[in-house]
Amino acid sequence: MKLFLPSARATNVLLIVGFVALGYALYLRYLAVEQSTIGIACKAGLATWLCFTRNIVISLFSHSVFGWTALVIAVLNLLRPSLVLFALALAAACLGLVLYNTTLSALAVGLLVLSLARRAPAPE
Repeated sequence: MKLFLPSARATNVLLIVGFVALGYALYLRYLAVEQSTIGIACKAGLATWLCFTRNIVISLFSHSVFGWTALVIAVLNLLRPSLVLFALALAAACLGLVLYNTTLSALAVGLLVLSLARRAPAPE
């Protein structure tokens, strides 16, 4: 029985995906969402890409989109393991953990860890 374990090259790609998503989430949280000067400027009507991105991120995390997305993709990955699904769920979970959707994203991370104990899909 062969388990679903990424190869060394796939692990490096997954590390890059995880760190990029985590870095972007940290950037958005601490330099766009929580900065009071940027919030005041955006509320005053400043039309920049940062204000546009900030408004989108705020509306997404207030509806728990990052957490639900991570959870749905992690469940799909648990049912049928795939590196693409794993990478998407990892990115969404990293975004959700930093951007205030911690409960659902933490559950998604747990499901991702469980998916590593699954059997690899048989070649078709």
